[in-house]
Amino acid sequence: MEILLLGIYSFFAWLIFFKFKWLPWNVISQVITITIPIIGLTVLILILNIVAPSSADVRVINYVVSVNPRVAGLVTEVPIVPNRPIKKGDVLFKIDPTPYALEVKNYEAQLAQLKVQLVTAEASTRNLQGELKAAIGSREAIVSQLKLAQLRAKQFKELADSGAGNRFDFEQAQTDIGNLEAQLASARASESQVREKIGAKTPDGVQDEVANVKAQIARVESQLANARWSLDQTVYYAPTDGTVVSLALRPGTMAVPFPALPAMNFVENENWVLAIYNQNEVRKIKPGQEAEIAFRMYPGRVVKAKVDSIMWATAQGQLPIGGQNVTSGVAPIPPHSLAVRLLMDGKDKDIFLAAGARGHAAVFTESGEMIHIIRKVILRVGAKLDWLILKLH
Repeated sequence: MEILLLGIYSFFAWLIFFKFKWLPWNVISQVITITIPIIGLTVLILILNIVAPSSADVRVINYVVSVNPRVAGLVTEVPIVPNRPIKKGDVLFKIDPTPYALEVKNYEAQLAQLKVQLVTAEASTRNLQGELKAAIGSREAIVSQLKLAQLRAKQFKELADSGAGNRFDFEQAQTDIGNLEAQLASARASESQVREKIGAKTPDGVQDEVANVKAQIARVESQLANARWSLDQTVYYAPTDGTVVSLALRPGTMAVPFPALPAMNFVENENWVLAIYNQNEVRKIKPGQEAEIAFRMYPGRVVKAKVDSIMWATAQGQLPIGGQNVTSGVAPIPPHSLAVRLLMDGKDKDIFLAAGARGHAAVFTESGEMIHIIRKVILRVGAKLDWLILKLH
């Protein structure tokens, strides 16, 4: 664009000084003629960098998910193909489920056995309640008989003392009282034994045996749920739409839940388009402003976009409290820079962008709209130059 403006300026200078000779071509006019475009272009570019800032560092960044199996096992199947689109829910790989299926069956058998024990324990509890009622009834019946026998004995004694009754009947009545007292003691002992069995209770009022069986059932149910979850984890599904770029996992290898050694890396389709700016270039950039991008993977094409947000943080701005500074390594954003996230707009919303694609972009602010056309021309000229492959081999 600068060359085009210089060409237009040179044409008019040629008309004025050489074609029509309206002004003399001397030292003063030569200095003025040369100085004007230098100053003009410098001022124009400085203003353009404020009202329509450009970035030669546009990056396409995708989320990469490290796929780690939650259970260890022998890989039996890897049905996916690398560098091919994968839909959310597609099977990435399978692990031999045999040991986990056996574990599920084991806990299911234990749970069934414990449920039978619970039924037996509850039945035993009900039997104890029945025995207690029978013991109480027997004791009350003996008490009633004893009271009657004591009354009869008193009556027989009075008759015997007055000579109107038989002494033998009184003695027989006393013998009956002794027998009933013995039966009452036995009934009370039986009732006490039943109460002691029932008295062994938890705070919830449930028999110890029943409570223990229920506790075992709860523990086995938890173990069974964990075993079923482990069995489900033997099949790993794609977390979202994406691609597996490099695939080294093969059937027969051992997959282990070790974060440092993922089974594969899954690249999500969702990407971030970041334009890197110096910190003093973003002061007029706001969300919603128009932007244009020229990607090198699409030579000659200008992609429409809008500003989504400015990332007001960099790796250099993060300082851990104590310990080693983990941000001292390679940062995705160069020092003293800020990233502006751009979203594809219009007909370019569904454009395919490879992870790691590069390009250059410009954001058009609300200021200096009359000179935005210059930035657009510069961007389009640069996009056309991307057709050139400058190498000699």
